[in-house]
Amino acid sequence: MTKLVLLSILAVTAALPAAFSAREKAAAARISARTLSAHIGYLSDDLLEGRAPASRGSELAMRYIAAQYERLGLTPAGDDKGWLQHFDIVGLTSEVVTPITVTAGGKSLSIQPYAESVLAPGLQSEAMAIRDAEVVFVGYGITAPEQKWDDWKDVDVRGKVVMVMNNDPESDPQLFAGKTRLYYGRWDYKYAEAARHGAAGVIIIHTEPSAGYPWQVVQSSWSGQSFELPANGDPRVTLRMWTTEDASRRIAKLGGRDLDELRRSAEKREFKPVSLGVKLSAALKVKLEKVRTANVLGMLPGSDPKLKAEVVVVTAHHDHLGVRAAAKGSDKIFNGALDNASGVAAILNVAEAITAVEPRPKRSILFAAVAAEESGLLGSEYFCKHPVVAPGRMAANLNIDGLQIWGRASDIGFVGFGKSSLDDVVVGVARAQKREVTPDEMPEKGGFYRSDQFNFARIGVPAMYLKAGVRHPGHDAQWGKDLHEHFTKERYHQPSDQLDATWSFDGAVDDVQLMTVALMRIADAPKMPDWKRGDEFEAPRLKALKDLASTAAPPRP
Repeated sequence: MTKLVLLSILAVTAALPAAFSAREKAAAARISARTLSAHIGYLSDDLLEGRAPASRGSELAMRYIAAQYERLGLTPAGDDKGWLQHFDIVGLTSEVVTPITVTAGGKSLSIQPYAESVLAPGLQSEAMAIRDAEVVFVGYGITAPEQKWDDWKDVDVRGKVVMVMNNDPESDPQLFAGKTRLYYGRWDYKYAEAARHGAAGVIIIHTEPSAGYPWQVVQSSWSGQSFELPANGDPRVTLRMWTTEDASRRIAKLGGRDLDELRRSAEKREFKPVSLGVKLSAALKVKLEKVRTANVLGMLPGSDPKLKAEVVVVTAHHDHLGVRAAAKGSDKIFNGALDNASGVAAILNVAEAITAVEPRPKRSILFAAVAAEESGLLGSEYFCKHPVVAPGRMAANLNIDGLQIWGRASDIGFVGFGKSSLDDVVVGVARAQKREVTPDEMPEKGGFYRSDQFNFARIGVPAMYLKAGVRHPGHDAQWGKDLHEHFTKERYHQPSDQLDATWSFDGAVDDVQLMTVALMRIADAPKMPDWKRGDEFEAPRLKALKDLASTAAPPRP
């Protein structure tokens, strides 16, 4: 280490909170704006062409991450003692081959692809169609026995198309967590539940409040090539569809129904599905391509002879949307600088910081740059179904999906706050920084179910997603919220998500330092974190621990 670097680290360390131990200060001092910016700059460069799964740019990103792991002295944790955990995905590129038409009583209307509808394949097949299928409005499309809620009421929708509202009921705070969106409100739940009931197709009504993003995000996210894990025999609908609110109104009106009246009726438990009196026809031609991508896995083995068998998993997705010919303007590359080159940059800088401290953390730490998050959390889903350690040995998951780019904030956002004992760890580190932890400022967007931490929670692993805060010095919280909303409307899933001179890394450094120290404390704690009693993910955790106790499988690290 050069004298200049040593003096720089000592200067940063002196400015860190006194509540940090000397070892924590040494690790936090290695988090730097220059390091974060350098990683983001490469990963979001046009050279990588938006890092679409199984693309040349994706391969470059994975090799870069693996090279950084090797430089830091991590242990390969992928296939065959390598860095990569490979898995197959199916690429689907679809084309609407007949007009999307809705008919009723001799009248008909056409729904324009892309402009007011997005039609996506529900099957892994080269051609699929729905002909004159009855359309049934099914409210939110939710079956929730614990809420005494059933939107389907045993109505037979086999072979029919169901129209469904996005989100979940939010008018009653005693139902579905009020304005906080649960998994019931996610689009992937809607499609899966409709398939379970035998529906042939699903129309999700898009509104910006219910989706949490404008129509252009649906267009960019659902056009071009999409990816899925290979079909496993679970029920599937034939066609998946989104329509704008205006197009949805026209469909209902053609059958003599008022969409607003239908939606009001669906806010009550007594709601029953309503046939709209219209029939829908649509067809797709699909190009199928079986390709491979990978999660990039590097392990820092723990220092404690017993606790090193337990693992804290740090995740960030390395993929983005690639090149989209349908994008407006001349720039067709979706660089994904904030989403999520910045998250990958964070795990690389955290790994650099923690590998440099002595003694190493007691538990092992797995750094996992996962693939195909934008395609439906596929990389983390594959990892959680094929874990390198048993779920009962995973102490916690910290997921990073975007950093603070608007300067210092007196708070850090915590998606999943209130669900587990991880709250105490993060609050303690934030307090040492003289900062606050803010529960999800936009719970109506269902952030906990929208990124990779969700798959870890589903197998019982206490999980958290830390994100940029909104309370910036000299401004009220609304100012910070407006920054987030502006990004969502103008840059989220758009070619304009690029690293530029407007980014300020001071807040990112604060947040990544907090993440680093929190990870060290989780890894060193005598006891693994727990879900809070009664949480929706407590049951899978108890099962994972029970399964672990009943096996004698040797630990991986």
